[in-house]
Amino acid sequence: MTIISPENAEKAAVLPAVRRFLDRTPSMLIDGSWVPALSGETFATVDPATGEELARVPAAGRADVDRAVRAARDALENGPWSRTTPAERARLVWRLAELIDENADELAQLETLDQGKPLSVARGADVPGSAETFRYMAGWATKIEGSTIPIGVPDTLVAYTRREPIGVVGQIVPWNFPLAMAAWKLAPALAAGCTVVLKPAEETPLSTLRLGELIQQAGFPDGVVNILTGFGETAGAALAEHPDIDKIAFTGSTEVGRSIIRASAGNLKRVTLELGGKNPSIVMGDADLDRAIPGVFRGAFANAGQVCTAGSRVYAHASVYDKVVAELTRRASDMAVGPGLAPDVDMGPLVSSAQFTRVNGLVGEGVAAGASVTTGGTRWEGPGYFVEPTVFTDVRPDMSIMREEIFGPVVAVGRFDDLDDLVTQVNDTIYGLAAEVWTRDVSVAHHLAAKIKAGTVWINGRSMDIALPFGGFKQSGWGREKGAEGIEAYTQTKTVVITL
Repeated sequence: MTIISPENAEKAAVLPAVRRFLDRTPSMLIDGSWVPALSGETFATVDPATGEELARVPAAGRADVDRAVRAARDALENGPWSRTTPAERARLVWRLAELIDENADELAQLETLDQGKPLSVARGADVPGSAETFRYMAGWATKIEGSTIPIGVPDTLVAYTRREPIGVVGQIVPWNFPLAMAAWKLAPALAAGCTVVLKPAEETPLSTLRLGELIQQAGFPDGVVNILTGFGETAGAALAEHPDIDKIAFTGSTEVGRSIIRASAGNLKRVTLELGGKNPSIVMGDADLDRAIPGVFRGAFANAGQVCTAGSRVYAHASVYDKVVAELTRRASDMAVGPGLAPDVDMGPLVSSAQFTRVNGLVGEGVAAGASVTTGGTRWEGPGYFVEPTVFTDVRPDMSIMREEIFGPVVAVGRFDDLDDLVTQVNDTIYGLAAEVWTRDVSVAHHLAAKIKAGTVWINGRSMDIALPFGGFKQSGWGREKGAEGIEAYTQTKTVVITL
């Protein structure tokens, strides 16, 4: 592994537009105005490559949540949004996608500075993917349809259904893909006609605040989208508990997801949860290793492993196990790790000091439990929150590195011979988010796709296309995002029966 020094690697590369954004005091968007927290309290958002403060943002409290929810309710029921046609919503959502494209370089740099990921990833995937999410969902705005239902005597009864906006939505997004996750949640809600109070993760609020400016520039009426910066235990909890929120959409840890469920019980608000995962990557003996090994490697180490679908459990057939381990080790050892704005960097830092400490702790647990390290495993002592890409072998199913979601650049490789035993091991987890299988045998592919308990199973390659419904089994979540199911989650069905 090569560490690219953080010293001066970022400062010279920052765009003037990004400097201007950081130099002004970021505020929260409530009812069309940029405002501080009523308490006046702020907190720092930090560059994870250096540990230095990037900006201070408002620390929203319960009173700020109340303000934002009132604005969203008024916009939903009394403002121009309540009279906006589906075609007009489609144009606004599409216009926002265009503005994301027009400001892509600025958004990408903000994402990299705040989250840590390589600029090439933010610019090549996160930002254009966010724009595509808004474009895709814009198309759904005019296609939310009910149905007519033949009942009784045809000449005396007419029955039909309407799909209506679910109402005011509280949305809480994570820090691993701040802009993309905001898009996943905002786009279907707006296309469906809902209004939103959005809280970005406290670690990564900047690109979402800039998105708020673009939302205003696109022409959305005041109060339709409100953006609050704050902590989960205060602003996030107040959103989840609020009696005038009709739905909560949350992406994050399973532990916090449970607290969201408890908090939502007061008014029985709808809940969508996209939670943790401990995802298997399976390499069969007949797999095309020239494709499988790079695919498994990307699945494990993309975004420094800070991905809910990260393939942190690799199961390699005994006939190819040694080659899989050797190649994963070589690729991990060759990674260039450094600040996201540095040229030619393959992997950035972890997002925060807390995540750095947690991942290093789990690596230490793996070593203490008897697992072998083929590369990595050494704690970084310089500035920033860098973790060496780490590969474990000699693992057992009971080890924490095989059972807990690490959310870091750490992969554990196990060996298997028997297909039924493999399925048992793969499903022996509280999670069920995703899995990938590499094989040339179509029968094995279908067999494993049916047997693995996960919301998504990829065969011979991953796709996160916005048209594909996404969500988990078991403790990996409730409901689905993206695709047709994603927009349906922001609507509710009304039945109308007319006696002629």
